Formats: sequence, C-alpha cells, structure tokens
Amino acid sequence: MNLPTVAPIQASPLAPIAPTVALPAPAATAGVPSFASLLTGGIDAVNARALDADKAVHDFILGEQVPVHQVTYALEQARLSMELMMQVRSRLLEGYQQLMNMQL
Repeated sequence: MNLPTVAPIQASPLAPIAPTVALPAPAATAGVPSFASLLTGGIDAVNARALDADKAVHDFILGEQVPVHQVTYALEQARLSMELMMQVRSRLLEGYQQLMNMQL
C-alpha cells in the first residue's frame, strides 16, 4: 500500500505560535479625563498664566492703562502656578523613583 507523501508544514514567521486570547475591552469611563490629559491641561494653564502676565507687563511698560496692582497680581499668579507645577513634577519623579527601586 502506497501512502501519499505530505510535505511537512512549516510555520510562517508571522504566524502566531499559540492561539491568541481576546482580552475584554476596558470599561468605558465616560467623562473621566485621562492622566495625560490632566497633565497637559495643567501645563497649558500654567503657560496661559505666564503669557497673561507677560502681556500685562508689556502693556504696562508701553504706557497702556493697566493698573500696577493688576500687573503684580498677574505676575504672582504666574509665579505660584509655576511653583505648583514644579512641586507636582517633583512628586511624580519621586514616586517613579520609588517604584523603580522596589524589590520584586
């Protein structure tokens, strides 16, 4: 009895080795912003305050009718916003370093 010869099956380098398991999609979080969008929103807000303070100083120097207290207030808002952003950055880096130093 002659059996037909069958060429061995060769796996394609692109073929998956094991069957893939479909993971459930993450639950939709309607209305909850992501962490990245919170950070970029905060940075944008700090930048806007710095630009407002710069414009107030520029207008004051050029002799526009801008009261001194308004310029001082804009500068202080920009300074405090920047200081807060630097504190958040420091805390995030500190937390990241603690995670990296954890023993598994």
